[in-house]
Amino acid sequence: MSLATLLAQPAWPVLLALVAGLLLVAADVRSRAWVTMVAGLLVLGPCAAVLARGGAPAAALAPLVGGLVVAALARDDRDPLPGECALKLLWLLGGALALSAVGSALLTLGTGVTAPPEQWNVLQLGLVQRTLWSVALPLALLAGVVLLGGAPFHFWVADLFQGASAALAPLAVAALQLTGAVWLTERLAGIETFGEGARLTAAVLRTVAAAALLAGAGTILAQRRPERRVGTLTSIQGGIVLAMLASQLGRPPGIASLTGWLAAWAAHQSLALSGAALLARLAPVDRVPGEPGAHLFRRHPLTALAGLYSLFSLAGVPGTPGATFWLGLARVLVERGSRGLLVALALAWLAAFAAAMRELREGFGAPTAVPPERPVHWPVRLALWLSGGGIAVLGAARLILR
Repeated sequence: MSLATLLAQPAWPVLLALVAGLLLVAADVRSRAWVTMVAGLLVLGPCAAVLARGGAPAAALAPLVGGLVVAALARDDRDPLPGECALKLLWLLGGALALSAVGSALLTLGTGVTAPPEQWNVLQLGLVQRTLWSVALPLALLAGVVLLGGAPFHFWVADLFQGASAALAPLAVAALQLTGAVWLTERLAGIETFGEGARLTAAVLRTVAAAALLAGAGTILAQRRPERRVGTLTSIQGGIVLAMLASQLGRPPGIASLTGWLAAWAAHQSLALSGAALLARLAPVDRVPGEPGAHLFRRHPLTALAGLYSLFSLAGVPGTPGATFWLGLARVLVERGSRGLLVALALAWLAAFAAAMRELREGFGAPTAVPPERPVHWPVRLALWLSGGGIAVLGAARLILR
């Protein structure tokens, strides 16, 4: 296998994020929850890698990934916050999966077949009442929207980044979002043959995507904690996926054309979340301008820049690999004439850019004579370099393979 072929594989960035998570566990091995963390990472990592390659059904992995994340959060009894986060996630994901199962069952009952492409062919014949499939179809998509963090269900992403450890949260959120993306692509496979259903689904996804982008733009600047700002950026990324899916519905070749785009997005998302979530734990909380910067930024400025590179790429700062997903969606929306979604995307990008610059300004602070604190442990610094370096390699590989 050539180097170019290897770099094009979406699984290696996920595994690199797994290594970064294990390094963070090693830095805090005295924690009573380290065994649970390692077990969770060793399961979530392969699940996310398989989903990124498109090699497993989301309907089978969604309960496994969601249950594993809830169990890992509930095992941490040092702080009540992870337990509260686990309870919220349990109710939200459990309800969404149950309602989606009801929607899928209604479609199966109405059409007499279980495979989505065959269901669209039956519905195209007009033998099923519109009331049935127009209610069942959005229900069947609900789990995918929730797993991607679309509004009004976006709160779980920020809660998870704040409640879970920096080792578990990035890979857990990446695995859940990848499950949501695969869920929607599997459920909507071949829907182009059912024109009326494709139009209804596109309208639903456009509404949900606009809500996710506008909710992120409206809340990210008001977030006080860096972890919640990273969570809001992540929910905006879910809105980008929803908008891209909506833009391809009803137009040949449809959802199938997004396979490569989703694989590239999954690879980038895993590494970007790994670096951004860890940086958020080391960044200052709502620092007043003029105060000295955080100890990571003063003691290890290059390592802080590596972490900021992950955050900048997640926010779509120009020049980073993550900006290509924002620009690619903007180009598609212009071609499709989706002015409403384009405005929502522009507002979300402006808010994300402002939040990234805020982290840069508050992190480095103002030059002072205050001596820097003790150094950050080397596994933490190495994890930041792995994430930032992995994203740089992704960007270079994209230029090489173009």
